[in-house]
Order: sequence, then C-alpha cells, then structure tokens
Amino acid sequence: MAKLGDLLLHRFKILLLSVVIWSTKLVMADVPAIFIFGDSTVDVGTNNYVNGSLATANNPYYGIDYPHHIATGRFSNGYNPADIIATHLGNYTESPPAFYALVEKTSTTFKSSILRGVNFASGGSGILDDTGTPGFHHVVSLTQQIEQFQSVCGNITEIYGDDDIASKLLANAFYLISVGSNDFFDQFRYNYNISAPELITYLSDTFANHLQNLYDLGARKFGIVSIPTIGCCPAIRSVTPGGACNETLNDFAQSFYNTTLSLLQEFSSTNPGVKFSLGNSYLMTKGVIDNAVASGFEEVESACCGTGPSKGSSKCTPKSDLCEKRDKYLFWDWFHPTQKASEMAALSLLYATGQEFVTPLNFSTLASIQL
Repeated sequence: MAKLGDLLLHRFKILLLSVVIWSTKLVMADVPAIFIFGDSTVDVGTNNYVNGSLATANNPYYGIDYPHHIATGRFSNGYNPADIIATHLGNYTESPPAFYALVEKTSTTFKSSILRGVNFASGGSGILDDTGTPGFHHVVSLTQQIEQFQSVCGNITEIYGDDDIASKLLANAFYLISVGSNDFFDQFRYNYNISAPELITYLSDTFANHLQNLYDLGARKFGIVSIPTIGCCPAIRSVTPGGACNETLNDFAQSFYNTTLSLLQEFSSTNPGVKFSLGNSYLMTKGVIDNAVASGFEEVESACCGTGPSKGSSKCTPKSDLCEKRDKYLFWDWFHPTQKASEMAALSLLYATGQEFVTPLNFSTLASIQL
C-alpha cells in the first residue's frame, strides 16, 4: 500500500506541475535543434506526403482541438508529445515540421528551417524496415528516416561551411525517438514464425544499429520513449474477449523496456559523449489505467473517437462517434492518446524526479547538457 500511495502522490505532484509549467510555458532548456524519429506517436504529418499510405490522420475529427481545428496529420485531437516536448526545450510553438513538408519549401526556407530541427517520424513505421508495410502499404521506415537526416546533416555542414560548427550543433541537438510498438503489433496481427525472445533480440540488435548510425552522423543526446501498454489500447481491447487487455503484448512492452535500457547502457559506454534518457511509457500508462480518477481521467478503456467495441474497430473519421469531454479520455482513437494524455506523458518525461518514469535523468536535464 505504501508503494501505491507514493506512486499516486508522485503522479499528483506531476499533475500540479503540469498546470503551472504548461500555463506559463516555462522553458528549462534551450537546445539548438530538435530532431524527431519514430512512428505515429510523434508524427506531425509525414504520411500526408507518402503516396498510397493508409497510416494517415489528415481527416476530421483529427485536429479538432488543434488551432483552427486543422487535421495536420497528427494522430491526435490536438498536439502530440513531440509538440509539447519541443515547446519546453526552446523557442518552439510546436514540433519542428515534417521533413517532406520542408522539402516542398524553397531552398532558402529549407536551409533556414533545418537549423532548428526536423521531424522525420512516420505513422506505422517501426524498428524493422518492413514493419507497417503489410497493413499500411507505405510508410517511411526508421532506416529511411535516418537517411533523410543524413541529407540534412550534409546541408547543415554546407550552410556553416565549417565542420566543427556543424558538429557542435549536431552534438548539442536533442534527438527524440519514439518507436517499437508497431513491430509488436505486426507480430500480433500476422503471427510471424519467430519466438518472443528471438523477436526482442532481433529488434534490440536492429535498434542498436540505428542508434549507431545516428551517432556516426553526430547525434549525442538521445531521448528515448519506450513502448506503452500496447495491449490495452482500444484496437486490441476491441478484439479481446470481454474487452480486456492483451497481456502478451503488454509483456512484450515490459521486456523491450528492460532490453532497451541495457542496450542504451552498453551504447553509452562504448561511444564517447553519448547521453541518454529512457522514458518508461509502459509504467506511466499503466499507472493511469489502474488509477484513472487519481490521474484526472474518467475513461481509460474506450477511445474518444471511433466505432465498434471500445471504439477501437477503426480509425477516427467524420462518421465516427466523438466524445465531448476529450480531456477526460486517455485514448483519442484506436491506438493513440488524447492531447491531454500526451501532455501528461511529455511533462513526466521532461521534469519527473527520481528514476521511476525516466532514467537516468529526465529530458530537460539531458537537453541542458552542453557538449
């Protein structure tokens, strides 16, 4: 009971902190640039530019709480965690733009924009190159995202005309990575002929290669968001007897967190200058589901926007059932959190003390380190 009480008290403090910080836009760090990689949890419109992709969120009711009610491609009713984290790490009003959105700009605009950062994340993507393609046809894999970043690095060096200046910017930039859920969702959907330990090892080895490639391009400060309680999202509840969580998927999430922590400890010990923060998204989400009222939510099982059981049978569309009290829902659609839930998670990642939700240091402390 003492442990649960301490957890609830800590979460209550985070909620109070979120009110103060979010309302005052307090900035605890000022990074030169933010580069974002991963999946739909941090995508700000990449897939709008991917022909034939089914992993899109560019239709109502997405964006209903975004300024001017615009469906930008964010898988949210408003902002996502990347937006909220960015506003607390420097002079940003939201996440840096998607890479493809910048490519459509003039050369001058493109070059001036990339110095503040780029969002490469693509809904449906995963750690493995083929993740997302069976269900969504076309996504931008993490490998391709890093290749895009490589081209950005070349442009940054060209802009400065000095390798040392460019290297300093890249070393002090903040690298936000949120990926992995779709790799396990694909295993759940298509039942690949691979055991759980083999899959986790394969994912870990592949993820290590991705991080090494980023390091070789100049990245040093990594903010990693682990996999949440993917077995409890509305899409999974909708196909589980009684609307229960799928504990096999949740076990995957917990196991991969532990594997990722070991990976990052090894990665930082063998690559000089690496600093990292690993957010325990599983624990944060599980705490909210188990203690909804204490966390400020009224509904933690069904989506706010969707159809079918738990509103998890399809993505949000203008024909979907839409809830009114969106801030009281944990889930916005069949897979993704509401803006309110994203805010709570982002603020925990940024400012949580101790190592329960983020280790070995929080995102704002990581971002403030000068290299």
